[in-house]
Amino acid sequence: MKQFDQTGWFFVAPACILLGVVGLIPLVTIINYSFFEIFTLQSRFWIGTEWFRDLITAPRFWASFGRSALFSTFVLCIQIPLGIALALCIPRGRFWAGAALAMLSLPLLVPWNMIPALWLSLMNGDTGILGQWLAGYGWPAAWKDSAVLTWVVILAMDTWHWTSLVIILAYSALTTIPDPLYQAAAIDGARAWQVFRHIQLPRLQHVLLMAVLLRFMDSFMIYTEAFPINAGGPAGASLFLAVDLGEEIKAFNYGPSAARSVLYFLIVLCVAWVFTKVQAKLDDPKPEVPR
Repeated sequence: MKQFDQTGWFFVAPACILLGVVGLIPLVTIINYSFFEIFTLQSRFWIGTEWFRDLITAPRFWASFGRSALFSTFVLCIQIPLGIALALCIPRGRFWAGAALAMLSLPLLVPWNMIPALWLSLMNGDTGILGQWLAGYGWPAAWKDSAVLTWVVILAMDTWHWTSLVIILAYSALTTIPDPLYQAAAIDGARAWQVFRHIQLPRLQHVLLMAVLLRFMDSFMIYTEAFPINAGGPAGASLFLAVDLGEEIKAFNYGPSAARSVLYFLIVLCVAWVFTKVQAKLDDPKPEVPR
């Protein structure tokens, strides 16, 4: 009987242990808490699935879910095309391409908790450069009282922060396209749109699927950047799922908070499963039909 070398498990074991400590153990703990009425961590009472029933039937939960889903839709519709367009503008093989990518990637280096403070200072009508410039075009000083303007600021802030990720992923895929394909397209007189549709876009499919998944998961659970902008206002217009969860935690409602976390985890897990299926379908070559 053939014996397999098990040496590789010694290298994988530290990563598995770390994943279990930082991921699996907290997840099991939260699932456990979601079935209890918790007054203190030492004083708990079993209530079963009551928190889940209350949460699923609550209009506030579905309203927050709708806002998060709409926000993620806006993020994907803006950042994916913008990232592709900017990646196409960076020439391949030029000496300053690396410098351009480095400059575009600077927003990714800014800590998450500093981003809202940076944008609030920029949007200040008295001292902020962006706020003073926008005021000349009719931007109101009390923009936080408008749900639309609050969303515009949050979307602009998130786009500034994360579009660089899409650019890097798209550019990395574009650099793998062989030059003979472009030469053949030029000989055939293909237009720029035709080159993008038939040469560049097929090479971008797998990378874009990864970018869509990463951007969806992050934007769907946005909290650190969104809450300091307007604290879920005005009138709950920016009360996303994660912001609503944060309010529950601040109120020391540990049981409902745990139930919310479990539901959010299941939603993200289902979306990731769908993306995995789509990725597998793209990787599976279509069988040739005999003529």
